[in-house]
Amino acid sequence: MKKFEVLEHTADLKIKAFGKDPKELLENAMLGMYKGAGYFGEGRKIKREIEISSVDTPALLVDFLSEVLYLTETEQEVYQKIQFQECGEKHIKAALIGKKLKKIETQIKGVTYHDLEIKKLDNRWQAVVLFDI
Repeated sequence: MKKFEVLEHTADLKIKAFGKDPKELLENAMLGMYKGAGYFGEGRKIKREIEISSVDTPALLVDFLSEVLYLTETEQEVYQKIQFQECGEKHIKAALIGKKLKKIETQIKGVTYHDLEIKKLDNRWQAVVLFDI
């Protein structure tokens, strides 16, 4: 199964992420965000702890990606993996594993709720997310 795909959009970045469960979906949405905009890291491994609570699952996805984007901007880090301690419909506690930010091709300004989709299909999860660039 592919992790994500970048969808056509006139002015912004739009991705569709896939996962066998919500954990994999969150990780693949993060990877799609980075890959779609051309964020690259290098150097030694970095580990950063996060904890996020939201009103529902779609908000959790947006809040998670917004937190990752915030950490990328403030800490100059790019994350490739997530080690979950907790993952529910409205709450996650995890460690982000990544490297120092080396290069950005297209700056992401934010994660939007516009056209946001998150759903469980037969044996996989799918999300569509639009990023303001």
